[in-house]
Amino acid sequence: MTFEELRDKAHALPLKPGVYIMQNARSEVIYVGKAKALKNRVSQYFQDQDRHNAKTRMMVSQIDHFDVIVVSSEFEALVLECSLIKRHMPRYNILLKDSKGFPFIRLSVQEEYPRFSLAAKEARDGARYFGPYGSRSASHDVIDALRTALKLPSCARKFPRDIGKERPCLNYHMGVCDGYCRPQMDQSQYQAAIGQAIRLLEGRLDEVVGELTAQMEAAAEELQFEKAAQLRDRIRDLQVLSTKQKAVAGAFADTDVVGYHRGEAKSCFVVLHYLRGELAAKDWELLSVPLEEDEGETAAALTAQYYTARGHLPRQILLPLEFEGREDLARLLAENAGHKVELLVPQRGEKAELTRMACENAREEVLRATTAEERRSKLTEALGNLLGLEDPPHRIEAFDISNTGSADIVASMTVHIDGKPLKRDYRLFILKDMAHADDYASMKQVVERRFRRYLDGDEKFFALPDLLLMDGGAGQVAVAEEALAELGVRVPVFGMVKDDRHRTRALVAGDGREIGIQQNQAIFAMVGRIQEETHRAAIEFHRKRQQGHMKGSALDGIPGVGPKKKAALLKAFKSVKAIRAASAEELAAVVGQKTAEAVIAHLNPKAEE
Repeated sequence: MTFEELRDKAHALPLKPGVYIMQNARSEVIYVGKAKALKNRVSQYFQDQDRHNAKTRMMVSQIDHFDVIVVSSEFEALVLECSLIKRHMPRYNILLKDSKGFPFIRLSVQEEYPRFSLAAKEARDGARYFGPYGSRSASHDVIDALRTALKLPSCARKFPRDIGKERPCLNYHMGVCDGYCRPQMDQSQYQAAIGQAIRLLEGRLDEVVGELTAQMEAAAEELQFEKAAQLRDRIRDLQVLSTKQKAVAGAFADTDVVGYHRGEAKSCFVVLHYLRGELAAKDWELLSVPLEEDEGETAAALTAQYYTARGHLPRQILLPLEFEGREDLARLLAENAGHKVELLVPQRGEKAELTRMACENAREEVLRATTAEERRSKLTEALGNLLGLEDPPHRIEAFDISNTGSADIVASMTVHIDGKPLKRDYRLFILKDMAHADDYASMKQVVERRFRRYLDGDEKFFALPDLLLMDGGAGQVAVAEEALAELGVRVPVFGMVKDDRHRTRALVAGDGREIGIQQNQAIFAMVGRIQEETHRAAIEFHRKRQQGHMKGSALDGIPGVGPKKKAALLKAFKSVKAIRAASAEELAAVVGQKTAEAVIAHLNPKAEE
């Protein structure tokens, strides 16, 4: 279907609740969403594309056709949406990695030396299964804690095959494994530890602690204090493990606190599990930046995915953001859990502080996982979307003019790759043939010179920018566009406009249309840095030239000796004194006979006479 046909089909939908299923040309489901009024929601995708973010535009560009399912209530739409997302796993829906199901801890009790692993579902294979648990990462944490507390092996050695073949590994020497690879270790000791692990996973902590406590006391009576201390530490580790295991299973959680943070390159969903008012465990997952613009909708979708497949739910879940349909989601979770589940969005007090802390945890995970390069890349992508560019402006060149009247008019060109300065590509210009200061004429000249060098194949100017930023308003943009048009070069141009406090407040097009950037702090800061850096480069170059004029030089005013020949003379003779002492032949070898005579006449007027 064409875009117009899709739009007409969307306009013909009923104003009823339901679910819409977007599909590509291969009939693959790429996005599933729910709507209170299908016509209104689906039509939004086929309106002005400039209103959408880049990810939404990409999704819409791949829609070949869509289906809708009309239901009788928003609650039914929510249930159906969760079911379809789980079934199709659409690429443009924000998805938890574990949303296909929650894992079981598998223990291969049928083997001589049982080992732990994770399984997506129970199987009739003779193994023991425990769970399901909240997530794969949390379940791995429980297995690691069990191994550490009971000093079970975590290495890749196979028992009994590898017993006695090699020396014990580092884990044994660090005291985190009892070294079952040693020939003197009896299999019954391993089986005893596995038996304790089974009882712990079944929630029978008191039995295990009772046995270990009796062993500890017996060791102390026999004056085996080192063994007693080891048993004491094991009891403590098991009590911590039991609390963590219960929290991960979700069976005894009092309250869960949800946090969410949307970064420039990644986002993060966090759940903090509280038992009897104390933080017991943290579950989190990093995700790509979602399609949904509204963070409340994103948090709602993730919360639904996280809890609808769990066997046990807390009675209270604290959420960081309000969203439409919260009551429906609470009803769905309550039906799954078999008891009332409260979804609260606290605004103040201790509970609001808990959600703030969960969101801060999410933010920290995003910052740790996102590289500086990713952040800069996403930032330029956002800038390109704001300016309506076809591609992100990875290479940005910015220009500024500095002058004092008609003398020493200079310009700077700075280069920024994904917002980061690339100083080796900076260029400085001395404006030519300027009878008086004219910012517009100066800007046109410097742009014309820069791109003329590009067209001539000058390797110092050969990289073509994705965006030009002029220090100034619509006038500077217009003359830059005029220079580009005359050369037949196409590059987007915008001006950087300052407010009365000399801060960049907006970007402006050649027709005077202003684009506000202050609502996006990251873009606002990046453009401000570019403008300040370009201004600094121009002012610094201008100041150096002024200082050079004030100091003066004995070589100034010699006919035929400009900056290049002056530099050549100083490079060859190192000082004015040496130039003054040089012969006409030595000078002519550097600057030619006629200029050599002019130098001698200027520096040694008496000798010339």
